[in-house]
Amino acid sequence: MAESWSNYNATLWPDGKWVAFTSEREGSADIYRMRLDGSGRELLVGGVAFDDQAAVSPDGSRLAFVSDRAGQPDIWILNLETRALTNVTQHAGGDFRPTWSPDGQWLVFSSDRDSINPRLSFSVLHSTAIYLVRPDGTQLRRIGETGQFEGSPSWSRDGKSVVFYASDIDNVNKIVHPKRLRGITQLITIDLASGTRTVISHGPGEKTSPRWLTDKNLAFINGGPDGGLSMLSGPTVLRGEVSSPSWSEDATQMVFHREAIVPWPPFQHWKSLDPAFNLVRTGVFPSWLPSGDVLVQNDKTAGILHNDIISTASDGSGRRTLFHDEKRSALAPEVSPSGKLIAFGLGNFFQGTQGRALADIAVINIDGSDLRILTDGSGNYGLPSWSPDGKQIVFRGAGNGVGKDGLLIIDVSSRVMRHIPGTVIKDNFPSWSPKGDLISFTSNRTGDYEIYTVRPDGSQLTRLTHIPGNDAHNSWSPDGEWIAFASGIHGFRDEAVLHPYNPQPYGDLYVMRADGSDRRRLTNNQYEEGTPKWAPGFPKKSHTHRTK
Repeated sequence: MAESWSNYNATLWPDGKWVAFTSEREGSADIYRMRLDGSGRELLVGGVAFDDQAAVSPDGSRLAFVSDRAGQPDIWILNLETRALTNVTQHAGGDFRPTWSPDGQWLVFSSDRDSINPRLSFSVLHSTAIYLVRPDGTQLRRIGETGQFEGSPSWSRDGKSVVFYASDIDNVNKIVHPKRLRGITQLITIDLASGTRTVISHGPGEKTSPRWLTDKNLAFINGGPDGGLSMLSGPTVLRGEVSSPSWSEDATQMVFHREAIVPWPPFQHWKSLDPAFNLVRTGVFPSWLPSGDVLVQNDKTAGILHNDIISTASDGSGRRTLFHDEKRSALAPEVSPSGKLIAFGLGNFFQGTQGRALADIAVINIDGSDLRILTDGSGNYGLPSWSPDGKQIVFRGAGNGVGKDGLLIIDVSSRVMRHIPGTVIKDNFPSWSPKGDLISFTSNRTGDYEIYTVRPDGSQLTRLTHIPGNDAHNSWSPDGEWIAFASGIHGFRDEAVLHPYNPQPYGDLYVMRADGSDRRRLTNNQYEEGTPKWAPGFPKKSHTHRTK
């Protein structure tokens, strides 16, 4: 399916003639089905809700899936004849990856309802365990263990046991690390009659998505750079990215998804839930020239990696490296209002993962020449944003001592730096309003990351959001009337282990008025959208990036 939107999490119909899949062609995750040749496409479950991870009952009459239409990710069932919908789990926690028993009398799924939630600095992980439930919602019980990560369960062919992957927190921290560290998961079976747990795999590496093809032959996904589809008692039989595989009943066919866009950063027009705000998928930390004909951004998929600054034409073509440093990362480039300069952070930004975090605010000419370091090398400075007149830059300071923690402003010409009174160490992602009167930022000063505004002199501190979950990556529209931001309000919609190199499989894009009113949601899916940046010419254009 060579299309500009995302299609993923496909599952084969029992008769092998149809495939159900998730698509974002209408702006949110919806479930469709089509014939194997791509014909006869039909919407099964749609609307603005998140609908994903479909599983067809053995007799082909019902579709189990994950939906947040009740406010959180529950297991739902669609009767394919009557189109009636039933919420099976109805719990405040998240439920994921349902699979039918061979006789159609049970569903097995993973859930974070008994989760531990370790925080990885800004990001939060969730642990999951394995559960059983009848399709009518009765007899729900946990069969897995809490305190670790269990997921992607499936049934033995006789329906007497369940197989799934399991890992501990330390290994999952490695699996979801953007630097692509190698973690370890093992495959485990549970005998449903006795409750006996048996580890059936061994050795290093990530092993997920197990499925018995015969009574003795089990297929699974082997993660990592040399991964692919493997057999428990044999070699890797299909190398490369293989995600969410689904097998036909006779194990002769398999459907799966993989990322079809090879070049990074991408440039894709994206469907928005609100037609007033257009979206384009780009790389991280994009910033446009005022003319709108050139886009500047980082070249890697995550800020924790060693980033260069690159530029492309407005359609994503003509990639050019503007700045590279062998030892220091150049993060979050921001084009000046004149279009002549680029400000960015230069150094190591992540305390504990890259040694001591030391970084400066630097500027270069728009062609990448004439590097000038503005700060004094004594702190961890980053995430710059220009004042409307281009004479000053506001930026984040962290772990630098009294008067250097919080939000700071530097005069580009004199290099005189001052602290914005009242801002503190956990204040981050500053963005200067085009009107010049306010600076928006994110802060967890109340225990949860929310969006605030403050005047450049430190007065009129105002909290704009009151949303559970991280709110960050705020960005002003060119007219100063709107703020775009990313929010984790809806939490997890899938298992963390299935999102390698991204510790937070959550985060959707929103916009709101400058006073926090009229909040509108733009995306709804299981991936993370972040670092939105407005293109010149709003209200006609806005831009964002997605990590996966």
